[in-house]
Amino acid sequence: MRRTNEQPLKAAIEEFLDRFHLRDKLNQAKVIEAWEKVVGEMVARNTSQLHIRNKVLYVKVNSAALRNELLFARTKILNSLNKEVGANVIEEIVLN
Repeated sequence: MRRTNEQPLKAAIEEFLDRFHLRDKLNQAKVIEAWEKVVGEMVARNTSQLHIRNKVLYVKVNSAALRNELLFARTKILNSLNKEVGANVIEEIVLN
């Protein structure tokens, strides 16, 4: 009788992500991808250079007025991004 190491593809991918510590990078990419969906097309067009370092999302904003609006909505945006990804990926947003 031959033993097999069969498992569903989803389980194999999950194991791969955990074994090579790639889940955090994948979730960070999902947050950046979800940016336009959460903030809207107009805001996304006026922001650039999104990157995450140490659970902080850095965003370059093209306009001072937009920066002020985003500052007021920062907590809501942060919660929406984490909810969209389904994990606590970012803890702060810095607007440059």
